[in-house]
Amino acid sequence: MKTNKTTYTFIDLFAGLGGFHLALQQLGHKCVFASELKEDLRKLYTLNFPGTPIYGDITKINPEQIPPHDIICGGFPCQPFSQAGKQQGFNDEKNRGNLFDNICAIVQYHYPKYIILENVANLKGHDNGNTWNVIYDRLHNELGYDVQETILSPHQFGIPQHRKRIYIVGVREDLGGLGEFKFPKPTYTPCDIHDIIDETDTDYIPLKEDTRRHIEIWSEFVRLAAENNCTLPGFPIWAMEFGADYDYQEIPPCHQRAKQLKGKRGKLGRVITGKSHKQMMEQLPIYAQDKRKEGEQFQDWKIRYIRENRHFYETNKRWIDPWINNIQDLQNSHMKFEWNCGKKASMTLDDKIVQFRASGIRVKLPSFSPALNLVGTQIPIFPWVRVPDSELRGRYMTVKEAARIQKMENLCFESENFHMSPTRCFEALGNAVNVDVVRRIAEKLLK
Repeated sequence: MKTNKTTYTFIDLFAGLGGFHLALQQLGHKCVFASELKEDLRKLYTLNFPGTPIYGDITKINPEQIPPHDIICGGFPCQPFSQAGKQQGFNDEKNRGNLFDNICAIVQYHYPKYIILENVANLKGHDNGNTWNVIYDRLHNELGYDVQETILSPHQFGIPQHRKRIYIVGVREDLGGLGEFKFPKPTYTPCDIHDIIDETDTDYIPLKEDTRRHIEIWSEFVRLAAENNCTLPGFPIWAMEFGADYDYQEIPPCHQRAKQLKGKRGKLGRVITGKSHKQMMEQLPIYAQDKRKEGEQFQDWKIRYIRENRHFYETNKRWIDPWINNIQDLQNSHMKFEWNCGKKASMTLDDKIVQFRASGIRVKLPSFSPALNLVGTQIPIFPWVRVPDSELRGRYMTVKEAARIQKMENLCFESENFHMSPTRCFEALGNAVNVDVVRRIAEKLLK
């Protein structure tokens, strides 16, 4: 679908699945060069874009080896700036933060008309804004581009995915700069995960029995809360704290004497016993076993969550106590429950999105699909979806559905000679740029 009168050439750096390629191709532009570090993604890129030459590590490619182009695109690695990582920025131990230098070297050599870059939203505030100041200074003051940036998410345009990203655009100042350019305004079109679900899709990862059982246990918790007119709190529910009364505010347990711990109630309200301090510590909730420096207290947020969970339990123990036996054998992370649905949502999991995370079981509204950090067990679960050819309900999101969220539904993920595992597909989709958001930006920029 060509909507621009002028056809431009572009290069696709850190190409991944080719989100930039798809967006600009839809506008009638031509990719003349791509680079992607990972071999399996290069094979997949060739499968989907056979006419585009794709190369490996961009740090090993001299700018003069790259064809002339009008647009440089790149979602350069976000790990150095991500809140989920070490946030080392340009000092990243794996040298990923310095990949921006490679972008600048290519820009300096070829001097393309346009720049379109993408990264995590945290880039703007990283290192108290110094990281962004360096990027802006290089692009604007050193290389001569008029530069703007904004943070956008697919859900702002009617796509059921909350995934804030910073988008950076630039136009050469000798061409008039950005002029009257403005980023696309969010439409806030209503969205719902049901729009991307295909209940007939047989290529799904089934739920393990334990996963299904744990969802049922917490479904019962939500049902009981509703029956007892209890509003689920906005803070994380730490069920291990229910019935506990160990001291935690003045002196953390790791610095308490054995006699201070003995006889108190620890995890799930069980009386703490044992002959040694170590034995007693092991009977506390896992988050209360932290080793702290002498005189150092628990973090304020941890103290607050413990206090709020104890109050929640005392207020609702009448119906919680009969239920709590169900979670005795759950792993620690599955004793944590986050209701991210607000006070007005229906009190059921049957129409919600569930995600198993290291921080706990997280529940979101169908209009609030989580970002596609699709690693391991973090793949979203749809508890209400009927499994094909089965009486069971509930399964993980499929690869096709994840691709649909990223507006990559037409991509091929396998051929006779190549197959990518579902886990790897999810990971790649989670790292991809959203095609629809990029296309909207490019439409405004490339007029």
